[in-house]
Amino acid sequence: DVAAAAQDIVTSFAGACGQRCMAASVLVLVGDHGATADSKETGVLAQVVARASALEAGTGPGQVGAVIDREAKMRILKYINKSVEEDGAECLVDGRAWAHDDFSEARKSGGPGLLQGGTWVGPTVLLHKSANDKAVKEEIFGPVLSVLRVKSCAEALEIENANPFGNAACVYTSNGANASWFSGRFRAGMIGVNVGIPVPREPFSFGGMYGTLSKFGECDITGEGGVDFFTDRRKITTRWPASKAGLGLMGSAQLPQAPPAAAEKDVANFNGQM
Repeated sequence: DVAAAAQDIVTSFAGACGQRCMAASVLVLVGDHGATADSKETGVLAQVVARASALEAGTGPGQVGAVIDREAKMRILKYINKSVEEDGAECLVDGRAWAHDDFSEARKSGGPGLLQGGTWVGPTVLLHKSANDKAVKEEIFGPVLSVLRVKSCAEALEIENANPFGNAACVYTSNGANASWFSGRFRAGMIGVNVGIPVPREPFSFGGMYGTLSKFGECDITGEGGVDFFTDRRKITTRWPASKAGLGLMGSAQLPQAPPAAAEKDVANFNGQM
């Protein structure tokens, strides 16, 4: 479902203005046919571009909010400018217009669902020529989607697994074999199949795998891993054989005993007391 995939990708990279740990940052298109074809109408990239271009600034439903502060804004712009001016990336959707001072000034009048002022960078889609571009390899933490085209699944997997973050990876496909192939080979701790923000549901925990920057010590940070982190485990191994003389408790009265018939059948050395 190309339309659903495109919407999911846009929601992932532009939602929360891209300032969340599970936001999409790199889109790798395998092959040049069907959904990944370079088509202005049917290709997933074309639909991503169309949907991202239609997004509006604001805090209402379906709108894109401001970035957290001016420092974040300048960092995001630096990555976009370097990609276009130095790395030769094609800017398919340019969100730098939102960063102009006159854009913020125009917003001071407010409006339904809008906040006054703010620091803004709009949704941006960059088509890169190299997987070594900084915007592809480093975390921008903003509404920027870097796109790469590759010829094979093996090449796509190599790009994904070369990334040191290892927090999450997703595959969009209508083929179960493709989903299984990628899911079993991604070097990320949280995997999505046709899901753009693959945060696992409870009781499964959040975090990456050993050897990546998303492995937070010995445990994950939520679910059972979070409980384990704050838990000291005390291991007690005990054995209480049945006693014909009965049990005394620090000189006090004896505890009630199991009937003799039950004691004779107590092959596990358990006398019926807890």
